[in-house]
Amino acid sequence: MIIIAHRGYWKTEEEKNTKTAIERAFDSGFGVEIDLRDICGKIVVSHDMPKGDEITFEEVLKILAGRNLPLALNIKADGQAKEIKQLLEKYNHTNYFCFDMSIPEMVCQNKLGLNVFTGLSDIIKHPIMLDEACGVWLDSFNADWFSQKDIKEILDKGKQVCIVSPELHKRNYVNIWKNYKCFDNIMLCTDYPDIAKGFFNEQD
Repeated sequence: MIIIAHRGYWKTEEEKNTKTAIERAFDSGFGVEIDLRDICGKIVVSHDMPKGDEITFEEVLKILAGRNLPLALNIKADGQAKEIKQLLEKYNHTNYFCFDMSIPEMVCQNKLGLNVFTGLSDIIKHPIMLDEACGVWLDSFNADWFSQKDIKEILDKGKQVCIVSPELHKRNYVNIWKNYKCFDNIMLCTDYPDIAKGFFNEQD
């Protein structure tokens, strides 16, 4: 299991999407999921409307310092594609994917050659541009609806999979994680990266 720390490895709510949480995640060997928006010509890390004092995406890549850990880039605003690609190429970072963008932005990012994940969930039941996508962001907003068979079917199509852990939607994760133990080639986006690391590394 590849662990993705949701908005960084934070220990308080205030640390989400901050330099502290991102540094802690990378130093612990975890990838991160971060939200990208733009303000005043810069791409910044912010879930909500940015104020201008947020850490920039370029700073994130500098902190990464050549470690090719996975980045899950949640695209919160259109029009960032060219700049995102330029920054990724500037810092030679290849282990990433963009997701949750609008359909026009997805088309644009795909044409530019960015790694794009499409969405599949209890709300989005038919993934958009699945053939063109590198992988699937597998979510469960209201219920834990998908099975091992569903994950395997996606993998068999040659697509990567990143699962949104249930605690991101305020549900219990313990029994659900057991269903993922048979997969070693998928990603899990979680608020509890350290717990997940221990859980998926322990022997049954």
